[in-house]
Amino acid sequence: MNKSVTKFILFGLTQDAEKQKAIFGIFLILYIMTLLGNFVIMVTIKASQTLGSPMYFFLFYLSFADACFSTTTAPRLIADALSQKKVISYKECMTQVFAAHFFGCMEIFVLILMAFDRYVAICKPLRYTTIMSQRICGVLVTLAWVGSCIHSLAQIFLALRLPFCGPNVIDHYFCDLQPLLKLACMDTYLINLLIVTNSGAICMGSLIVLLISYVVILYSLRNHSTEGRRKALSTCISHFIVVVMFFGPCIFIYTRPPTTLPVDKMVAVFYTIGTPLFNPLIYTLRNTEVKSAMTKLWCRQL
Repeated sequence: MNKSVTKFILFGLTQDAEKQKAIFGIFLILYIMTLLGNFVIMVTIKASQTLGSPMYFFLFYLSFADACFSTTTAPRLIADALSQKKVISYKECMTQVFAAHFFGCMEIFVLILMAFDRYVAICKPLRYTTIMSQRICGVLVTLAWVGSCIHSLAQIFLALRLPFCGPNVIDHYFCDLQPLLKLACMDTYLINLLIVTNSGAICMGSLIVLLISYVVILYSLRNHSTEGRRKALSTCISHFIVVVMFFGPCIFIYTRPPTTLPVDKMVAVFYTIGTPLFNPLIYTLRNTEVKSAMTKLWCRQL
């Protein structure tokens, strides 16, 4: 592979020294809150005897994916806010591309599994325990891991094909394929087409599947009791909020030509740092079972 660039310089969110200090403080707090929120959910699900259903089994992996997804970008952004030279080596850059796409894709697949779980629970309640057995749930999560790995390997294969011979300033706060394409010393039309086909198709296809599943679920709720409808709607609304928050920015970033827009970085901040922070809040504030289990667990520990 012909490349002369061995390291990149991340432009970051801003070059203003005062704003960088604010970025350090704000995002350090947000990152700590993200880790704490997702950690509390994971511990609560593992320790609680009342949260043993498949929905919470999948929620555990969603929280794990959120914590890891945020960790792929936030620590670097926080550290670079205090650094004069935001240098990242070629290997570190490629590792970040792989990790960000792996955990981002994992989150997408887990959201689909959670929607499937709600579909079975509401539309096929008599067969729920058979279809969503512990073994089948384990197999589904394993397939999600494998699918995420395949997607990330495809992304890193495309990234490794790019030759870099200067300049080496990435106009972003983390390494991703879209800003890297602008630095490549080659015609990137075909590679961008493959990226859009890969990432864009996963985002759009998954969103369509999720929307169809929620339409079917809502249609099926017409035959349920008022209390059953209220509980099912509460759960589905929580899921739907997470889906909109995550897929909207992803589709905006990964389904268009490699053009840079002023809002790109803020959109990326929203889905790489904002969504992993909001997910624990959404799933706890709108879920009485999680709140009850959390209260019992932490009161017992204290």
